Amino acid sequence: MSQTPGKPAASDRLHHSSRSSVVLTKIIATVGPACEEVKTLVRLIEEGARVFRLNFSHGSFEHHERRMLAVRQASELAGVPVAILGDLSGPKIRVGKVRDGGVTLNVGDQVDFQKPTIYTGVDEPRCKNTPASVTFSCTYPDLVNDVEPGQRMLIDDGAIRLLVTEAHGSGDDRRLSCSVTVGGLVTSSKGVNLPDTPLSLPSLTAWDLKCVDWAILQKLDYLALSFVRSGKDITELKALLASKRDGLDAPIPVVAKIEKPQALDDLDAICAASDAIMVARGDLGVEMDLSKVPVMQKRIIRSAHDHGKPVIVATQMLQSMIESAGPTRAEVSDVANAIYESVDAVMLSGETAVGKYPIQAVAVMSHIAREVERDMASDPDRKPRPPRKLQETRYRTAALAHGVSVVVEDLRATLVATWSELGGGARYLSQNRLGVPIVAASSNPPALRRMALLFGVTPVFMDRPQTALEFLQRMEKLVLERGYVVTGDAVVIADGEPLGTAGVTNRLRIHYMGDSERPWNHPGVPTQPPA
Repeated sequence: MSQTPGKPAASDRLHHSSRSSVVLTKIIATVGPACEEVKTLVRLIEEGARVFRLNFSHGSFEHHERRMLAVRQASELAGVPVAILGDLSGPKIRVGKVRDGGVTLNVGDQVDFQKPTIYTGVDEPRCKNTPASVTFSCTYPDLVNDVEPGQRMLIDDGAIRLLVTEAHGSGDDRRLSCSVTVGGLVTSSKGVNLPDTPLSLPSLTAWDLKCVDWAILQKLDYLALSFVRSGKDITELKALLASKRDGLDAPIPVVAKIEKPQALDDLDAICAASDAIMVARGDLGVEMDLSKVPVMQKRIIRSAHDHGKPVIVATQMLQSMIESAGPTRAEVSDVANAIYESVDAVMLSGETAVGKYPIQAVAVMSHIAREVERDMASDPDRKPRPPRKLQETRYRTAALAHGVSVVVEDLRATLVATWSELGGGARYLSQNRLGVPIVAASSNPPALRRMALLFGVTPVFMDRPQTALEFLQRMEKLVLERGYVVTGDAVVIADGEPLGTAGVTNRLRIHYMGDSERPWNHPGVPTQPPA
């Protein structure tokens, strides 16, 4: 089902039986073979997807370019700005090449890792399908220098577990001997996790650097850095992006993926340095006790909120929908709990990339978000907390955004409208979790796409008005036509003078729909308190 350009998607329409049925929490869909056609992408947008992820761990630049162009075409057809997130592979360690059919490891088997590349099961004559001893290499040759006896090695997301028992030799002859504690089948390129080992490898691989150049050339909206260990990893990538802007109005914003336990030791610096945070529970769940992952999720979300940074929860949110048309009850609860924690976005990976039901997965996520947000809006004791770190800065726009949250609550306003030329004003409003849609207008298409990730923000293109009154009248016409409001609804307007100048959102006004000829008053509402 296509949609007239400029018209809102079905999931953006308001139902006036409640304060709002717009889905405020954003949905990220990973693009893959199951959803790479334009017509499917349009349907995903109509169901509520607002960010599309390109996973650089799989596929060539030719594949990614075809999918990127399809997303942009679908966005144009749906009339909805959407962001494209490029997900860098990062320093993921993988097992080297293994014979066809793989090698089965049993509990108690000895496994060696060596520095020189080996074709396991072919170059190593001792290897049989069920060996007592087998030798592997991996994509990170210095693994044999970093890992010490007594540390764990996990293969295939922890399905296979080894304990390092001895280290032999030095230089190119160094080998690690391991004992198998949990067996299984090892095939080529299976991931290796080292939960006990501080690694010396760089945060950006040679492949990542090629992906960064491609992302800049294609003007992607966000880049996610995988396996972040410290704030330094983020600052190094941001410095690289700043040096290669190549005509972009601003460097590509960076999303820090928290999936290494070491990142939790430098979480404050990571949140301060990044533009957004992702709780990537896949590898995080492999490298630490699973029971600790929900605790860490809450801690990461809380830190992101304190710094006023958008936060995404990802991995296996609706995993069963890769094969099934409906989610499990546990999955629904998982998504709902993330939304109750006021995340900006929830992400689908295999569910949309390779699953049988990508459209249904986005629809289910939208439905869960709508129900949870309705419940949150009805709770009088649930007050939004402004970002603690931003309060400490005493920055003008941040203070104004907090003021908007108070006015919205007191007036039970239907929505907030703002002119946000580069997206900064919309970001500050989003950070305050207003509980109502924030319609953010801009004449800058890249800014509109970046705003698509922000909680509660509905970005709309508008040619820059000449005056604040013209902006008010055009915004009133737009939100009435789209059904976002009805005549008489109270809205809060946040803008600045001169309109369109970045960084000068400094004015807050109250307006009642249908009264644009007298925009500063409302019939029957006194402007002065009674004597």
